[in-house]
Amino acid sequence: MAGHSGSGSSEKKSSNGVNELLTFNAENMQSNMKTIYYSRTFLSIIGGVVAGILGFTGLKGFIFYVLLMAFTSVGLIAKAKFSIHTYFDSWNRVLIDGFLGGLMSFVLFWTFAYDIAHIF
Repeated sequence: MAGHSGSGSSEKKSSNGVNELLTFNAENMQSNMKTIYYSRTFLSIIGGVVAGILGFTGLKGFIFYVLLMAFTSVGLIAKAKFSIHTYFDSWNRVLIDGFLGGLMSFVLFWTFAYDIAHIF
């Protein structure tokens, strides 16, 4: 993951005593957001296939998805070495971005795998 330079604080004192705000590199931030989006989409597809093969139906499948996304969020936070503000502008970026888009992929592959494994 790409980050910005400097410490974890939002302001930094220069040698002459003037406060300087740390800036984020927009390209690095966009790259990090793409990583989150692709990770959630990929794990949603894999999770949907697994849920379908295991025969989850109804609420069990959606609980499986929520647990999968929680696991994904913890993995992304661990990958960022628990220093979220170095790589992202807020916690919401890591915790909930891509949740609904991943849900659509999850349901699609969940129903597809369930049909193949249990109906045919």
